Amino acid sequence: MVQHNINLTTPEISALWTAYMQETASSCFLKHFLIYMEDEQIKPIVQEAYDLSVSSINQLKKTFKEENFPIPFGFGEGDLDEQAPPLFTDLYALSYVYRVSQLGMMGYAYSFITVARKDLLDFFEQTKEAATKIYRKAVDLMLSKGIYDRPPKIPYPERAELVQKNSFMNGWLKERPLNAFELGEAFFIIERNYIGMIHLIGLIQTCKDHDVKEFFVKGRKLAQKQIDTFNDLLKEEGHLGTLPVSLEVTDTTVNPFSDKLNMFMITTSTSTAIWLLGRSLSASMRRDVSMHYMLLMKDILLFVEEGAKLMIDRGWLEQPPHAQRRI
Repeated sequence: MVQHNINLTTPEISALWTAYMQETASSCFLKHFLIYMEDEQIKPIVQEAYDLSVSSINQLKKTFKEENFPIPFGFGEGDLDEQAPPLFTDLYALSYVYRVSQLGMMGYAYSFITVARKDLLDFFEQTKEAATKIYRKAVDLMLSKGIYDRPPKIPYPERAELVQKNSFMNGWLKERPLNAFELGEAFFIIERNYIGMIHLIGLIQTCKDHDVKEFFVKGRKLAQKQIDTFNDLLKEEGHLGTLPVSLEVTDTTVNPFSDKLNMFMITTSTSTAIWLLGRSLSASMRRDVSMHYMLLMKDILLFVEEGAKLMIDRGWLEQPPHAQRRI
């Protein structure tokens, strides 16, 4: 079969560029965790996640070079102070790997369906599978250590049923209880915001830049708002809500990470919440729950925009590849 040198398409460029930015950023945090890691059960999982990140970065660099495509700045040695004391505990490192592997599975699965070249299909498929294995190990260890909070449960229905009334969608007067999907989404919104809030507490504690610190404080309040909104919803429906995880932040005031890296991580992870809330909104069939999603999406969009403006002002926001102006 004749081999053709096919230039990258725009979705392929986007997938590679995004993966490089995310992997170079995440590798800094994983490396910091490993420097001070003491838990012999958690360490192999964090090491595996770090090795996957480094391997992915090297493969992405190789692809960029082969394509004569400029390698993004991304993040690296200048964004991590290896002499700084530990900012988070080993348990938080495990939660971080759990969350990052979740995002990795979703992100690489989406990238996989947007590329067509065999080498890129192979890369994203293999990386997604590796992230899946790490996620399973993280969940198993969290369960064994008692730090995995299980989602709400409901009694099994006696039979399959069809919806009989339009009031199924109303919600304002609580004409029906939350369904399994709505309960699950409420739980996972609370969970990811707890993890994000712990991360923000650490960044607020060590940040010396006033404007950046104020931005992180707003992020913490936004995370708390989402937690409160959906905990209240669960309690109103007769569920116990989700209990907060322990505060896995040390007492150091030395920042191991550059403000540029921290701003990228917070704005990127918050942007992902828009996508996830959009998914929740698309499947919600109670108006009051849908309204919660839409109001929070507005708040998150404004927060991300503020972060982007701050990064531009400081010269920290790397520009994604773009087309030439033709008109």
